[in-house]
Amino acid sequence: MPRDHPAADNPDTVWAALAPELAGQPRVRISRDGGRSYPQRHERDLSSALPSQPAAVRIFGKDGTCRTICLDFDSSVDGVDRVAADVYRVTSWLHEHGARWIEDHSPNGGRHVYIPLERRVTFTEAREFVEALGSRYRSLDRSPHQNISHGCIRTPGSPHKSGGHQELAMSLTMAYDIVRRPNSPAVWERMAADLAPEMAAARALRLEEPEMSLTGPAAQLPDAAAGTGRMSRTMLAAAVDGLYDTSRYATPSEARQAVLTAAAGCGMSLTDVERRMKQGIWPGLAQFYARYRAHQRFTALRRDWEKAVKFISESQGKEDAHKTNTSRLNTQGGQLLGGLPESPHSEHRFIRTWRNALFLAEERYRGSRAGMAQRMILRALGAAAHMTGSRFIEFGVRSLAVASGVEHTTVAAHLRALREENDPLVVLVSQGRGTHGDLYCLNLPESLQEAAENRAWERGKLHSLRPVFRELGMPAAFVYEALEHSPGPVSTSDLVRHTGLSRTAVTDALEILAAWNLAERSGRDLSWRLVPATSLRQLAELFGVLDEVAEQLDRYRQQRAQWRQWLSERLSTGAILPSPGDDYPWETFEGPPDDWTLADMAFKMTA
Repeated sequence: MPRDHPAADNPDTVWAALAPELAGQPRVRISRDGGRSYPQRHERDLSSALPSQPAAVRIFGKDGTCRTICLDFDSSVDGVDRVAADVYRVTSWLHEHGARWIEDHSPNGGRHVYIPLERRVTFTEAREFVEALGSRYRSLDRSPHQNISHGCIRTPGSPHKSGGHQELAMSLTMAYDIVRRPNSPAVWERMAADLAPEMAAARALRLEEPEMSLTGPAAQLPDAAAGTGRMSRTMLAAAVDGLYDTSRYATPSEARQAVLTAAAGCGMSLTDVERRMKQGIWPGLAQFYARYRAHQRFTALRRDWEKAVKFISESQGKEDAHKTNTSRLNTQGGQLLGGLPESPHSEHRFIRTWRNALFLAEERYRGSRAGMAQRMILRALGAAAHMTGSRFIEFGVRSLAVASGVEHTTVAAHLRALREENDPLVVLVSQGRGTHGDLYCLNLPESLQEAAENRAWERGKLHSLRPVFRELGMPAAFVYEALEHSPGPVSTSDLVRHTGLSRTAVTDALEILAAWNLAERSGRDLSWRLVPATSLRQLAELFGVLDEVAEQLDRYRQQRAQWRQWLSERLSTGAILPSPGDDYPWETFEGPPDDWTLADMAFKMTA
């Protein structure tokens, strides 16, 4: 089989020939930090062109299955000799079972062994297989196969962080023949049967891990997290990551039925679930249906869905069972906003004019990371003013943290800096006390008043940091905003001038936006324009940031409850309302003054 030291093939040719064949889906992640990390925001379509930086292909497809078992032997564990010994043993084992494999080696002594498969296997099968091998071979890194959404690996030809490339330990001709004639299902079954005891042990070990030992209310409510209208963390993990508690669900069929029951209980429709499966948002659920032929999967899904709806109907009543995700949820604050009085015409004009002043004044915040955060906080304040219909804002730092994506104690520091400017855009009207937070007022600087009043109002809404840009980054948010407000295609130079970001930051942001189909080249001059058909909310769901926002709100609600309890204890003893300087740990909680409605509105600001 493989040779240890063949003549090195051209990395470009090796990458073009093998990377598309080994990848679970045609996506690749580029490392911008020299191979230390491969973040999701730097993911893009896989092409035959060799990336100039370390690149790792996705192991699992959108359906939660993989076509290649990727064994990563890490020399940092026990050295190069241990890697060589383990690779020799595992390849001998593969040969005994009639398997064919591809091997490459890294410049630092690590090695990869790829086992192409004729029939794609599910995430659960692949994970247990690799974990079982990991119990035999100490230098084997199991992590690439332990995460369905982020598992990736550098394939032959990829640049390496220490210099050089992943080099084949065999000829490219032999490697290409193996990927074109992968291992049959019979070979896979023989290997899995030999590993059955280790796979069972790996499954039992996972039951002992904290994240799988689910107890308490979350474990008892498969439909939704209590009082939130969302799926519980348990069920969401099963849908996204394919992980479920085998002490509660004996088979994958039971686990997938629980996920569908949870989805029905949250008001989703069958179309909602199918879309999430097809778009790769719920690959964990999709892999549960991989045992069916492609044309049979929807029939099986519909059958399970009908069971789920029937269960919800019997336990909660038909009205709850037939909710759809088009209904307004309490967490969105829709009804609360509907009850707000219309803003007076003068307030509306003032806020719009203030937006012009913000655009004119942004030059003072450009050129630093702190300035970027301050620009986003000002946008959050402006968005809050639009929502409440008033230039006076009593949103606490936690609501602004949700809206701006900045940690709440950092928000407090930035607010102090903003209000202490010589010509501030916001003014502190009164300091917070008790359950009331700091009251701010949008200020129209005298030096900018005439220019702001003469400038045409900006088109569209004023947005703070929308959830998807928590993953894609603030520079991408500012570039997207510039494209969103432009009446036509915009050149890179114009985007640099409009956003105040460096050319490198704008170029990187455009690459990220293009990789996720949020922006595209247009015209002969290769200007950029928005792709309005791509949903920011669906991408945010794919990245998992919507759940992060929901968890952040839940955490802040708990902190508010602690704050109110502390207040009530002080008041019950006749103490005056507290203020900064009292014995309460202000450094920890910074308030919080927001009431429940403002927290819900802050969540809506990110939509």
